[in-house]
This record gives sequence, C-alpha cells and structure tokens, in this order.
Amino acid sequence: MFITWALIQNALELGVIYAIIALALFLTYSMLNVCDLSTDGCYTLGAAVGAMVAISGHPILALFAAMGAGICSGFINAFLQTRMKVESMLAGIIVNTGLYTVNILVMGKSTLSMNDTTTIFTMMKDLLKDTPFAGAYKLVVALLFAVVIALFLLLFLGTRLGLSIRATGDNIAMVKSSSINPVLTTTVGLCIGGAMTGLAGCLLGEYQKSVDINMGTGMVTVALASLIIGETLVGKKSVAVRIIGVIFGSCLYRVIVAIALRFNLPASALKLVSAVIVAVAISMPAIKEIILLRKTKLAAMRKHKEMAVWDQEQRGGSASC
Repeated sequence: MFITWALIQNALELGVIYAIIALALFLTYSMLNVCDLSTDGCYTLGAAVGAMVAISGHPILALFAAMGAGICSGFINAFLQTRMKVESMLAGIIVNTGLYTVNILVMGKSTLSMNDTTTIFTMMKDLLKDTPFAGAYKLVVALLFAVVIALFLLLFLGTRLGLSIRATGDNIAMVKSSSINPVLTTTVGLCIGGAMTGLAGCLLGEYQKSVDINMGTGMVTVALASLIIGETLVGKKSVAVRIIGVIFGSCLYRVIVAIALRFNLPASALKLVSAVIVAVAISMPAIKEIILLRKTKLAAMRKHKEMAVWDQEQRGGSASC
C-alpha cells in the first residue's frame, strides 16, 4: 500500500510537535506582529539544553530547562528590539547567529545521542504498556503537550495582558496613548514564544533520541508554512479557530512532506520538497485571489455573451415584425 498508517502516524507525531513552534510563531507574528527570526537557534537551544538535562537523568526537568532557555533567548531578542531599537528582523538574525555558538557550548560537540537515555516518550511507553494506545505512545505525548499549549495560549490571549499584546500588534500608537507599555507586551510575547519554541525543540530531541547542531535550520519557514496553511484553510476567525487551524496546518504539512518523499526521492531532496511546499503555502492567498478574479472575469464574459445573444434575438424579432 502506497500510504500506510505507520507513515501517517509518524507524520502526525512530527506535525503535532512542530505545531508548538507554529503556535509560538502565531503569538509573535500574527498577534504581536513581530517577525522573529531567532526561531531556528532557539529551537536548537531548547533541544540542546533538554538533551543535556535528560542525559543527566532528569527527563521531566529537561522540559522546564528548555523552556527557561527559550525565555532567555526571547528576552535577549526583545531587549535588542525595545531597548537597543534594533529592527525585529535584524534582532532575530543577531540572536540566531549568536545562539549557534551558545548551542555548541551547551552540547560540547555537534551531535548528542540519547539512545540509552530515559525520556518522557519512554516513560509514556512504559505507562501505556498493555493498553490499546501502546503503539501510539509518541502521538499521545505529542498531543498532550500540543493541547496543553493550545489551551494555555487561548486562555492567555483572553487575559488583560494577552489583549494588550494583541493590541500592540494591531496598533502600537494606540497602545502607547492608552498607557500600556509596549516594551512589556513585546518582551512578554517574545519570551512566551521562545519558551514554546524551546519546549518543541526538547520534545523533538527526546522523540528522535538525538540532537544535531543544525537541526533547527529552516524551522522558521516550516512554522510559517504551517501557520499560513492553517489560516488559509480556516480563515481569520476567532482565536480558538485559528489555533486549531495552526495545529491542523502543521499536521497537513508533515503529511504532504511524507507523501512527497514516497516517490523514491533521495533524502537530500527533503529541503527542496519543504521549500516547494512553503512557497505554495505562502502563495495560497495570492493563488486564491487569482482564481477568484478569473472566475469573476469568466462570469462577466459569460453574462456579456448572453446579453449579446439576447440583444441579437431582440433585433431579429423587431426586424421580422
């Protein structure tokens, strides 16, 4: 069978983990209106810190350590933007570049193996032993964290601080005139986004039982594609619907990648496939607009043709009379 359940399950597991990064980008990019390009380095930082703590025998503490590292990354990014007046894109690039060296220092080498390390996935495997979910323990862990993060984000964006963050992204001038400190809202938003990104990196590191210094390369484009796919499918409706759309978009993205790689493509083609999917996803709004415009033109031409035929028939009837 071309598409097997194992293929779909593996794609869903990765898609749900990557959805946490997409949700982080949803907060910083869609809500706060800040282009955070430090995602690649922050993701690897979370994986590196989480791996080192897990190897020392603390797999659960590794999650909190990774989130703490992500908060530090987000704080530095926010400091450059708010205090040093560095543009958001440039600040993200600076942080991302600096994190490469930090990640090397944390790991001590370019790769880490956790084959003999206890992780939250192995703990869940032992917990679900002899149950109907024993074969899907990885998906259960990924879904559990994604649901918790989604609920947290939904509740947080409904608080006064969350509404202030959304207002900062909509109109920063209005926020300043309303006695809301945009420095605080930007810092909090980027710190929470960094925590979510670091958590996702830790989860993926424990999922695949290995961490590589280059594992975060292109992660911001993958998250952006998932975000755009989700918003294209569900539209810009309520926050709850958009959050669900982001998770669904991330899973759909991974399924598309998994199916594309079934066409006997070499492993080196993964980046090319990902780039094509990202390009199509980002172009979806423009493609939908072109299709809608073409349908409108065809409808107008059809109506014009019908009117011309009707006018010709009317003239023919008048002449016969």
